[in-house]
Amino acid sequence: MIKTILFDVDGVMLSEERYFDASALTVWEMLYSPQYLGLKGDAFTASPVESQIRTEREQVFAKDEVLNFIKSRGINSNWDMVFLTFSYQLIRLAEALKPKLGSDAVNLLVNQIGREQVDQLREWAKAHAADFSVDYAAFTADFAKGSAQKAEMLVYLNQIAEERCGVQTQMFSRSSELWQLCQETFQEWYLGDERVADSIGRATKQPGKTGFLTDEIPIVPPAEMIELFKTLKEKGYTLGIGTGRPTIETHVPLREMGILEWFDPNRVVTASHVLEVEEEFPALAPMSKPHPISYVKGMLGLDTPNSEAVKFPLPISNGEEVLIVGDSLADFLAARSIGCKFAATLTGLSGQEARAKFEEVKADYILDDVRGILSIL
Repeated sequence: MIKTILFDVDGVMLSEERYFDASALTVWEMLYSPQYLGLKGDAFTASPVESQIRTEREQVFAKDEVLNFIKSRGINSNWDMVFLTFSYQLIRLAEALKPKLGSDAVNLLVNQIGREQVDQLREWAKAHAADFSVDYAAFTADFAKGSAQKAEMLVYLNQIAEERCGVQTQMFSRSSELWQLCQETFQEWYLGDERVADSIGRATKQPGKTGFLTDEIPIVPPAEMIELFKTLKEKGYTLGIGTGRPTIETHVPLREMGILEWFDPNRVVTASHVLEVEEEFPALAPMSKPHPISYVKGMLGLDTPNSEAVKFPLPISNGEEVLIVGDSLADFLAARSIGCKFAATLTGLSGQEARAKFEEVKADYILDDVRGILSIL
């Protein structure tokens, strides 16, 4: 009998669309802004109108083909999506520079890449690769040659660098300076000028970003979600959250919609908490979904020491008492690792098309949206 219900946020309560918009704009900025690579071919502004956001999203993710491919390989973090998409084009740029600069261009991929190295690439591109053309769709073709899944995709970039540039490197990983740069730039877009300093400890590199945090799109009308979670709480269920969003990006929109108050504060687990676990246990990183730690912490409570959560024996013996509600394969895999029940909502990126995949993996329940949970309890 189910006693604890743990919910994902994106694709269950809130639409992922704004996250994907911010991801696309981050890649766009890092490719075309004069503060980053400054490539020719696409004019950059820190304050794009909605029509331009739609255009850039369509281009960067090749009409969502790249996005769908990344999601299908188990990547659930927008930070990782940005890192993968931008790093791939950076490797292609180094390849284009090699005929003119020789080993200097590709050797830049061997060590850490931060702002200084990005600045160097910008100057080289301006002088020697003015005709370089970004090819977003090529991403899928190159990655499809391998079978890398989840975190393996990030380090697979090292293999692509060797194949394209003839250089051996281990630089591409989630612990790299470049990943950190991608993460911070994404936060600028999502949080905007006013809120970003609290997240990354500095102001935006290029002011003018209003952010998407106050422009969230609820999947179900907030009043209906409030009634749902109120009903579940009154029935005695313990409600928690396991999300890939950082804390501020979870609390602000859910609080403004009146949803957050129905969840046990000790069981609202975010990417910020997962990063703390990774810092304490770096050998286990990355621990974003499908790693189960966010849901394990939600199950045990935030006051449970990280060491205890990391070592908690899985699968649990009382799996029938815990239900995870999510929209992605990553959520499903986390639930299976824990050994608990899983309810899939068909309100993620793939919509109703995801039904076949969840039927294939034998999800315990498949719901049109989160409101259907009352029908299975």
